[in-house]
Amino acid sequence: MRYLPLSEADRSEMLATIGVGSIDELFVDVPAAARLPDLIDLPLQASEAAVERTMSAWAARNRAAGAGPFFLGAGAYRHHVPASVDHLIQRSEFLTSYTPYQPEIAQGTLQVLFEFQTQVSELTGLPVANASMWDGSTACAEAVMMASRVTRRRKAVLSGGLHPHYAASAYTLAHTSGVETRRLAAAVDDEAAVIAAIDSDTACVVVQTPNVFGTVTDVSDIARAAHAAGALLIVVTTEAVSFGLLRSPGDMGADIAVAEGQSIGNGLTFGGPYVGLFACRSELVRQMPGRLCGETVDAHGRRGFVLTLSTREQHIRRDKATSNICTNSGLCALAFSIHMTLLGGTGLTKLARINHARARRLREALATIPGVEALTPRFFNELAIRLPRPADAVVEALAKRDILAGVPFSRLDPDAGLEDVLLVCATETTLAEDIEVLAKALAEEIAR
Repeated sequence: MRYLPLSEADRSEMLATIGVGSIDELFVDVPAAARLPDLIDLPLQASEAAVERTMSAWAARNRAAGAGPFFLGAGAYRHHVPASVDHLIQRSEFLTSYTPYQPEIAQGTLQVLFEFQTQVSELTGLPVANASMWDGSTACAEAVMMASRVTRRRKAVLSGGLHPHYAASAYTLAHTSGVETRRLAAAVDDEAAVIAAIDSDTACVVVQTPNVFGTVTDVSDIARAAHAAGALLIVVTTEAVSFGLLRSPGDMGADIAVAEGQSIGNGLTFGGPYVGLFACRSELVRQMPGRLCGETVDAHGRRGFVLTLSTREQHIRRDKATSNICTNSGLCALAFSIHMTLLGGTGLTKLARINHARARRLREALATIPGVEALTPRFFNELAIRLPRPADAVVEALAKRDILAGVPFSRLDPDAGLEDVLLVCATETTLAEDIEVLAKALAEEIAR
């Protein structure tokens, strides 16, 4: 049976009520280049069984990350997630709960978010954290907007080491509000260029460490330069496990720290849903986007948790709101918090050390291959290498040998002129034999 709730008369009445002549007029703000000229190439109707068979056949063409040697990173990382994480987040009180506006019936959810905020604050080295954002890229975009409100300036300097997708997200949100995003040329290490780009009009400087090429940077000098010019420093981290080994953003002078929390508690899941981390200095808290859970006491003096400093109405006031995100990634934040609790500080540090050790072994193996140049000077678990031919062709060739060798940088930034650069990553899930298989196959492919 087909479900068709509206008749033509219903549609006409609705359009007349809002003063629109046709359905097409509802989409006039969507650029023509972004619209499909016709229906997509799919059957107009099919049975549920037929759709399920088709989708299953398409899914079977994918290669699972755990099916063999896997070296992809570039903002989404394969880590081991304990089975207990999945078990706990599927408890009904977590899985089905939604917005905690009524604290008297949502204490469990609110306490989890409060603990999550505490963990994010500890990891980032900043005193205040919110209850999560959609993902790392949208957290980055919201941070740029927040910095513009705080400084009353309209320009953001984006490092060339910032993940191109994060830069695109920042541009998408900022340019509609009249905030300019000046993205520097893609570079493995551009600390000096970032400092040189700061001027009296700069609202914020956005740097990533480890950056998209894997380079680890002490951003203390950038922080001093930004603050001297009256700008804020936003530090982006796409690999949350690195917090276990590297200096925290707050310790290096960051005013705002944003990160992708997928690495802890959340699987790759084809790119989402993920969880954005967001923390800042105390004096900036009134301009921080998203939800904030606080600890209080009830009328009887008993400990309790509530949403604080902002209300839902603040997040639905369109251009006057502090955020365009009026919810948080609650279930993903819960998974992050459970995994982080299981690890603890000591466990996270051990995990980070294992990641770095595996990446060092990977670099040593690849650097011995004739024609391969390791570009990243300081790294955590990811690095960039230069190949003697286009990286995308090499990746495709190795994929036919059941090796997922990495991410060609040209896929992230087609216009950067870095077609021969390949991003490779090793985590605790990368075995010594995986590295040997990749090194052998890559050497053979290059020698052809």
